[in-house]
Amino acid sequence: MSKLERNWQYAEQYPGETEALVRARRLSLELGIEPVSRSIGAQLSGLAVLTRAQAVCEVGTGVGVSGLSLLRHAPEATLTSIEIEPEHLREARTMFAEGGIPASRLRAIEGDARHVMPRLNLASYDLVLLDADPAQLLEHFEYALGIVRQGGCIVVPGAFAHGRVPDPAARDAETQAVRDLLTLVSESPAIAPMLSPAGDGLLTLVRLDG
Repeated sequence: MSKLERNWQYAEQYPGETEALVRARRLSLELGIEPVSRSIGAQLSGLAVLTRAQAVCEVGTGVGVSGLSLLRHAPEATLTSIEIEPEHLREARTMFAEGGIPASRLRAIEGDARHVMPRLNLASYDLVLLDADPAQLLEHFEYALGIVRQGGCIVVPGAFAHGRVPDPAARDAETQAVRDLLTLVSESPAIAPMLSPAGDGLLTLVRLDG
């Protein structure tokens, strides 16, 4: 194992999780849903604190691993969570309840994010998480850019697409969609991008003035 691999493994094993997160992660894996890694979950928790999040939106609820992470240290935040799979959303509601998240802090919406996000208030979210179909990533990003406030963040886990993004031989549509987003944000004067090697890659985009 190389030094970089040891560093990555240590970073993945370092964060602790609540009992609710452990249960949600276990259920996610049982249902074949890939949750955000422990290190990414910890970074999401930290970003919610750093942005002093009051309003958070996530696209791709799964069964609640990322949502529980986002709300973990942000007791004043409310979460708008969009999920296209009704079964996943039902399980997520249970996980949030078991995690002590009151219904007043959660707005769980079943549906296609491309139809839901245009109905959300513009520039009203402190933090937006995009963790759904990679093929729709660019569309989700355009909507996210509209609803996140200046100084707020858009975060995209899975930014390496299981190692395919850095591999020039990988040219499938989903991988190319992630590459296209990476190129777009690197050239935008309205965004400060940061790419972390945590988990399968975490892209953090800060919305600048303008």
